[in-house]
Amino acid sequence: MSGHVVIAVDGPAASGKGTLARRLAAELGYAYLDTGLLYRVVGLILIRQGLDPADENAAAEAAIVFDAATADFNDPALRDEETSKAAGIVAAFPAVRAALVDVQRRFAANPPGGAEGGAQGVARGAVLDGRDIGTVICPDADYKFFLEADIEERARRRVKELRDRGDTVILNLVLQEMKERDERDRTRAVAPLAPAADASVVNTTNLNADAAFALAMSLIR
Repeated sequence: MSGHVVIAVDGPAASGKGTLARRLAAELGYAYLDTGLLYRVVGLILIRQGLDPADENAAAEAAIVFDAATADFNDPALRDEETSKAAGIVAAFPAVRAALVDVQRRFAANPPGGAEGGAQGVARGAVLDGRDIGTVICPDADYKFFLEADIEERARRRVKELRDRGDTVILNLVLQEMKERDERDRTRAVAPLAPAADASVVNTTNLNADAAFALAMSLIR
């Protein structure tokens, strides 16, 4: 990955990692990849085929034939809670993760779109957000951030996001599902959710998006 900058942004759901990663990419003129969407696409494929996301063989087959060039990352169904749950389930399967690792590493090694330095005037780069970017996908990333926040605050953020989209949700249910997803992510055998040893850990419980962005940019500068 020499010759350009790679920024890894990891963290649990609703920690603010996606918002931060998108803002960093826009500010620096870098290509951006929401790696969670890869798992959501696989989960959605299974749902639409009437298959159980907990079926490891079916999930592995869907991931193996995954084609990032033809995947519709703008499909509204990718943001549905059902898809989110399916993504959390398939992401725990080693075969699924292995199939999608190459997709992510190719993006980091060859950022698409010819994204050349933006406001900072630096070389071509990529920003990837997910749960194991700094530990597994890009362990040699130039900058690593791990965002975290109290789970109650994260649940409130997710509820607001869903209600702003017109969905009817219950806070206690979202909180419980988030706890279950966190447990799966942190205890899975392959690439468990954890900050890289050299990551900058940022707690966003009491930080708004602007403050988190300013902090990350100050560390990069």
